[in-house]
Amino acid sequence: MIQTFSSTIRRKEMDAVLTCMVDEKIGPGELNARFIQTLKEFTGCDGAVAFRSPSIALSYALKALDLPAGTPVMISALAPFWQYSAVESFGYKPLVLDVSETTGLVNAQIVQEGISAGGRLLLLHETNGILPDLEEIIALGIPVIEDISHSIGAVLPEKADESGETKETSSKKNNRRAGSFGLYTILGLEEFDTVTGGGGAVLMAPGRREWVVLKNYTDAAPRTDILPDINSALAWIQLKEFNRNEQARKTLFAVYQRALMSGKNKTFVREADEGSTIWSFPVVLNGSFKDVKQYASRKDIEIRSAYSDSVVAHLEESEALNLKVAKALNLRTVLFPLYPRLGSESASKIARVLGTLP
Repeated sequence: MIQTFSSTIRRKEMDAVLTCMVDEKIGPGELNARFIQTLKEFTGCDGAVAFRSPSIALSYALKALDLPAGTPVMISALAPFWQYSAVESFGYKPLVLDVSETTGLVNAQIVQEGISAGGRLLLLHETNGILPDLEEIIALGIPVIEDISHSIGAVLPEKADESGETKETSSKKNNRRAGSFGLYTILGLEEFDTVTGGGGAVLMAPGRREWVVLKNYTDAAPRTDILPDINSALAWIQLKEFNRNEQARKTLFAVYQRALMSGKNKTFVREADEGSTIWSFPVVLNGSFKDVKQYASRKDIEIRSAYSDSVVAHLEESEALNLKVAKALNLRTVLFPLYPRLGSESASKIARVLGTLP
């Protein structure tokens, strides 16, 4: 059976973790610092701290923003449920937003509706590695915390001017990466995140001003909040291997996408090239999830519901009345296996199945 997810861990990653264990330096230390330095170079952020979980990272971001208790925090209905749970446990009010049918993400219009309903902060999960129109969302003037657990490495494509041409410039403004738009940014390092440390998350401050504020809180963080070196070692090597892994994912994605076009099902709209990161291969089904799951299983391919751990999947029916698009996508969207270690024979089999789905 071809599993939906499989680790991208290779010998380099194993060697880094084993070396950490042999040196008996598994708590927070040198490798945590090395990982953070590499991440700063990769993302261009001003400062960052690696924590033991995404919810701990979020707690420090909220401390730095100093929001009053009970503040409505907007989150996507298809974001991971930990966001809803964490926001609620920290004394804030989760305000769940519906999504766009073509991307599975919130957009500026949806966020504006959330602001009108009282939203004062947007926690933006860039699900499936796809970027929304971040410039339009930031222009609304609402504070944003980005979650780039799926989208690290993605670049917001430069908009064309009225003549249809783009400016030929390499300035930071015209080549901004995911994670550089919000006041703070969370990069999850959990099992199925794009870069994994076997657990944990990094909280980044893209700008100097935000980093100065955040550092006042993180400098006093207890050692039990900080990511251990044994996790940092794995995340560090994963980040160093990111470009190679991403190229392998993009090659597979292109094959799958061509195969899917011959059938009646579809995937989400996303920018080509660097405009998005390939996290997995989501398919929005035209028919029954049960039928497709059985069909794939007969071909020895495991598929999973794309949003089984999302906010909308955990809400009571009465709480999700206004989340019609998210509810439909939750029922109809599945993930097919896509990861760097997937062999060509398995990839070809998956492509054939994608082209013949019921």
